[in-house]
Amino acid sequence: MGQYDRLKESILGFSALGAAELWEIPEARRVFDEFKQLLNEGLVRAAEKSGSDWVVNSWVKQGILLGMRLGRLQESFLPLDEHGNRFSYIDKDTYPLKTISLANNVRIVPGGSSVRDGSYLSPTVVMMPPAYVNVGAYVDEGTMIDSHALVGSCAQVGKKVHLSAAVQVGGVLEPIGAMPVIIEDEVMVGGNCGIYEGTIVRERAVIGTGVILNGSTPVYDLALNRIYRKTASAPLEIPAGAVVVAGSRRIKGDFAAEHGLSIYTPVIIKYRDQRTDSATALEEALR
Repeated sequence: MGQYDRLKESILGFSALGAAELWEIPEARRVFDEFKQLLNEGLVRAAEKSGSDWVVNSWVKQGILLGMRLGRLQESFLPLDEHGNRFSYIDKDTYPLKTISLANNVRIVPGGSSVRDGSYLSPTVVMMPPAYVNVGAYVDEGTMIDSHALVGSCAQVGKKVHLSAAVQVGGVLEPIGAMPVIIEDEVMVGGNCGIYEGTIVRERAVIGTGVILNGSTPVYDLALNRIYRKTASAPLEIPAGAVVVAGSRRIKGDFAAEHGLSIYTPVIIKYRDQRTDSATALEEALR
């Protein structure tokens, strides 16, 4: 990102100032507007892949937070409908709704979906209503965001991902250096799943209906006899091609044994094969 060094330095400098000071410096708003345009075009990202690793761009997160501090609350109105009604919302003036036109080649089906300014939707992305994409998110080409799904702030979603109905992809804007949620290419995420706390889901994994992935719950791999956990230096990571389902494990202790108690845990039951690919094939006709 050497070409953006000047912008990076300006953002870091303005981030050290208080909100009252920022409002008195017109240059701060101009720098933020330039930065947000790059976010909207997908040219800067909160995290990027380097080889097989993901690297957090902390300065991009600071730029997003700078916009929060520069912004003032304003009431905005959507156009009148055929009955003369209008809908209003209140947010920072630095983060209105994202402007999307036919030229973007993104399909947003009517019914209450919203995309916040400062996020990126690649051409051929499809959003079913109602769904929401927050600031700093990056959604790559061919991805389906189904009804009631959330793509949180700074989440990075790859190509040809399917986020099924009611999937919640958490946002990690703060702490600044923390990894956001990463979902790599061709991942299938089943309905009512939650992926949080900087979890990385590697390419072509299948996350079964109702699975919750976060930093406090270990994932047991029955195929490879391994346990995956978040550590102090690394997020929880789901291997490429893993098929994860909701499971449980027994709780130790006399009281737990007496009452037959168990606790939820995700379980990898196998890795993708031809049968799995057939069952999770995306319906191209819907795109």
